[in-house]
Amino acid sequence: MARSAKLNLFIGAVALVVAGTSFGSAKAEPLSLFAPDGYRSSSIDRYIRDDRVEEPTARAEVPARLRRQVVAYTGNEAPGTIIIDTPNTYLYLVMPGGKAMRYGIGVGREGFTWSGVEHVTRMAEWPDWHPPAEMIARQPYLPRFMAGGPTNPLGARAMYLGSSVYRIHGTNAPETIGQRVSSGCIRLANEDVIDLYGRVKTGAKVVVMPISSRGGVAGVSGASARTADTRGSARIN
Repeated sequence: MARSAKLNLFIGAVALVVAGTSFGSAKAEPLSLFAPDGYRSSSIDRYIRDDRVEEPTARAEVPARLRRQVVAYTGNEAPGTIIIDTPNTYLYLVMPGGKAMRYGIGVGREGFTWSGVEHVTRMAEWPDWHPPAEMIARQPYLPRFMAGGPTNPLGARAMYLGSSVYRIHGTNAPETIGQRVSSGCIRLANEDVIDLYGRVKTGAKVVVMPISSRGGVAGVSGASARTADTRGSARIN
């Protein structure tokens, strides 16, 4: 049998299988790979294989207690204030209506924690990284500059605190959330720092609790909410 005849027979067989098992002749519906919202899925959908590889999210790597959630807040800080619960590795953003958004964070390792009151003086998306001289002195192998992007240690967003070297920023190592590993900066999973960044304004007050405040944040309901108000601790240690 000629090659063209074989090909025609093969195509005809495939057409019969598809016609007999999938679409039918009684119904007619639009075939669309990208159906607008509200349209039913096309009959061809189950024959389309999506080859896109979804990037794994930080959420799956963060323990449940450190995942972003709304909690009750009855403390004295005004909405828009950020409270860093250093010992319990939480960041709270005070919201209106007696609520706060709680995020899991990574904090400074032993000897690099600090406390006090600062303000957000600058905000940046996918920030460049310029390791401070003090960090380079301790770790001379560090680059002197790294452009912003997915491999940058500052992650997707950064909020700079006063004139200090400290920042609230994202991380490309979400497994470090809940740990004490940084040189004093506060880190969040990228998806959380993006959420926080969208809620915070330049000038926002940032209260950083000392590592000795084991009880938690005053006014927050739950097991980590039994400590005195820390607003008087205005000095960076």
